[in-house]
Amino acid sequence: MIFFAKDGAEHPLAKRLVDQVEAGGGEAIETDRDILSKLSGKDNPQTVIGVYREFDTSLDRIDRATADIWIVAQSLRDPGNLGTILRTGDAVGAGGLILVDDCVDPFSVESVRATMGALFTQRIATTRWPEFLAWLRGGPGQLVGTSLKATQDYQAPRYAAPTFILVGNEAQGLPTDYETECDLLVRMPMLGRADSLNAAVATAVMAYEVLNQRRPK
Repeated sequence: MIFFAKDGAEHPLAKRLVDQVEAGGGEAIETDRDILSKLSGKDNPQTVIGVYREFDTSLDRIDRATADIWIVAQSLRDPGNLGTILRTGDAVGAGGLILVDDCVDPFSVESVRATMGALFTQRIATTRWPEFLAWLRGGPGQLVGTSLKATQDYQAPRYAAPTFILVGNEAQGLPTDYETECDLLVRMPMLGRADSLNAAVATAVMAYEVLNQRRPK
């Protein structure tokens, strides 16, 4: 189902979207900007708002062979971080994001907004740690954790495909027993007074390092 503003209905993109929704058996409802504002919770809404079924987030729908990079987040709590991580995944050509344990809802309003559309380009799975480990060890894949306790610099190793980048909770980082399950544990240099990077920033640094190792020189 989509809602669209009457004053924007003739825009080629909006018109094509309305036609495709109706052709697919969906419903397209014309309304005004005031109603769109109430529906979206924004003072300046865009022309079209869509309502869709939530994706199937079961882990067995992830095909690790489709990408060299996958991102795994444990107990991620901030929707802004989730959105940034998904956008980073899209930028580096990652396959998707696997949310482990009690993470923020990827389909909350705040999360969806923060993804800026990357929600639709990245596979998303939700699972618990034991199930994820069993799935991971059932096929190829190198699990790389980021930790302040690591001694190896993040640029030192050669990463094997597919690489699963594991990032921990924003406040606590990775639990010790999760770190011991990693094939590699690496850290990024911290030359200032802060003791850690934002979780999404650390993920982006790692993802681009893995990408750079894959790119032709």
